[in-house]
Amino acid sequence: MVKQSVLPMSGIFSSQRFGRPQLVAAALLLVFVGECAWLVAHEYPNAGGADEFVRIEEGLAQFHGLGVAGTPAIRATPLGSVPAQNELYDPHHSPLWYLIAAAPIFVFHVSPDSVLWMWLTRGPFVLLGTLLGASLWYVSRRLYGNAGGYVALALYCSSPAVIRGSALWVAQPDVAGAWGTFGAVFTAIAVSHTLYAPREVVLWNWRRIVLLGVSLTLAIGSQFGLAIVIPVLLAFMLYAAPERKGAAIVILAAACLIALLLLFASYFFHPALFFQGLKHARLFDVNWRSIAMPGAYRQVLNEMIGSGPALLVLFPSALLIFLLWPRARYFGNTAPLLVAVLFLLQRILSPHGTGSVFSLTAVTFLFVFISGIAADLLEAKSLESISAVFVGLVAANALWDLVGLARLGH
Repeated sequence: MVKQSVLPMSGIFSSQRFGRPQLVAAALLLVFVGECAWLVAHEYPNAGGADEFVRIEEGLAQFHGLGVAGTPAIRATPLGSVPAQNELYDPHHSPLWYLIAAAPIFVFHVSPDSVLWMWLTRGPFVLLGTLLGASLWYVSRRLYGNAGGYVALALYCSSPAVIRGSALWVAQPDVAGAWGTFGAVFTAIAVSHTLYAPREVVLWNWRRIVLLGVSLTLAIGSQFGLAIVIPVLLAFMLYAAPERKGAAIVILAAACLIALLLLFASYFFHPALFFQGLKHARLFDVNWRSIAMPGAYRQVLNEMIGSGPALLVLFPSALLIFLLWPRARYFGNTAPLLVAVLFLLQRILSPHGTGSVFSLTAVTFLFVFISGIAADLLEAKSLESISAVFVGLVAANALWDLVGLARLGH
């Protein structure tokens, strides 16, 4: 059973739309922004490694019409820095990845030796992290009610990995890809639930189709490997609307076409560079030998701990409850669990580098899954003691995060 709370549309400023739940969510997100700002403030002036400067430099060069970021048009000139593997086409990122990073510097013309440089380069990703948190709360609340929304957002806002990823504290700018993937999954599910409406569903859903296309652009444009979500979307849509498979396929195909056009736009409509960029893209960059490497599993475990130590208890407990309690096994809980497991597996198969968009994306979906199990427990009177433990762990996780941040100032 999927729980949904339908919000009335009468009156934008009505109490139903801006009531206590929205105020609590806004307060948590303000705390999140404050945590990110704390990291940014304490990172300056010893931040901004070579990779970040090259990323911004390539984006600026493209904005100034000197080529296309992540392609030989820039990387083969003194403006860029050729990677150690001599990959003149970035196999992991489209130009969108570079343009997002460079946009504030292009607009405000700030030099790297300015204090504002740090705030402007971090600002877009703090904003994206905040929007991901807002999306997480909205989806969890619609699926599981207020309790689910609070649990999911509390876990998100107290996750050190999420905060570091949004503030770019020794982290790659992966939050854009995570937000795009999150939006793509739940927009596809939302579209599927409208396919039984007595109207021309493809044309009527044009807004959701555009939103799905934009989400896919943000995901795949930030990390080509996130294209793995497309077959997942198709599977979810066909499962949710088995009698409207044709419409589901047409809608997803239209969204993919929009995403392709927007990705083309990120290459500033250079067809040769666009086709070569896609040709060199590693859409499924895995190392199957990692399955037998204990280090790959330890890395994933450490990244989960970095996302909040309470996950070590909450996730196994929620998974056990899901497997043993039939009431918890419905599509609203199953979908985020499957996506989280998929990206955890993807991280195991691609263990190179510290941090990963796959682990960040997986943890985001885990927050939704855990919040769904917590909401189910809170509704069951006979399981009040277990639900109290869940709530206590979420609160302890938030306290641990605040203490950890405070130590960075000393």
